[in-house]
Amino acid sequence: MTIMEAIEERHSVRNYIDKKIPHEIISKLQNEINTCNQESGLHIQLVTNEPKAFDGFMAHYGKFNGVQNYIALIGEKSSELDEKIGYYGERIALLAQMLGLNTCWVAFTFSKGATKNKCQINTGEKLVCVLAFGYGKNQGIKHKNKSLEDVCKVDGEPPEWFQNGMKSVLLAPTASNQQKFLFSLEGKNVSAKSTGGFYSNIDIGIVKYHFEVGAGAENFNWE
Repeated sequence: MTIMEAIEERHSVRNYIDKKIPHEIISKLQNEINTCNQESGLHIQLVTNEPKAFDGFMAHYGKFNGVQNYIALIGEKSSELDEKIGYYGERIALLAQMLGLNTCWVAFTFSKGATKNKCQINTGEKLVCVLAFGYGKNQGIKHKNKSLEDVCKVDGEPPEWFQNGMKSVLLAPTASNQQKFLFSLEGKNVSAKSTGGFYSNIDIGIVKYHFEVGAGAENFNWE
């Protein structure tokens, strides 16, 4: 599976079957997490065979079932933290999809206390959210998208690379599928701004990664 196929096929999955993930897949995920941490300065951690984080009231409220594996998205507190978490978390989520797994971004319907007991959170760091992962009972449901005109501002006909980037962006997961962002283009300079909403900075990181994959990072500059 290519990364573009993963973008097209990945949907949020909340219910998982009791199936052990092979060591080689866990190893590939851990290697990617290590690389992301080195690049970003984040402290992302992988937790397996641990159901307690999704065994409380909030998880049941969020309709999660069978979650035993998750990736804790942790980093040093800063104004850029949420966007970094979104960018690198989605990079890991798409690799998981390519490896035959399913995932779901989870911001509050899990037990932070149970998660913190399984993770190392240093002074000055924050557990932002987690990525549940495993073998889903289904492949999730495709979400409805806004139109391209609703989420980007371009004068004239945009180049093909920009259009490809935006097609990828519209397939990105956002909190409650709010898609509250606006992309603009000036020459080869691209900007992505939040238009409000909760967890919007995490969303910006996610959609920026999708845009880079679709457009090709060599074709533009972030503004």
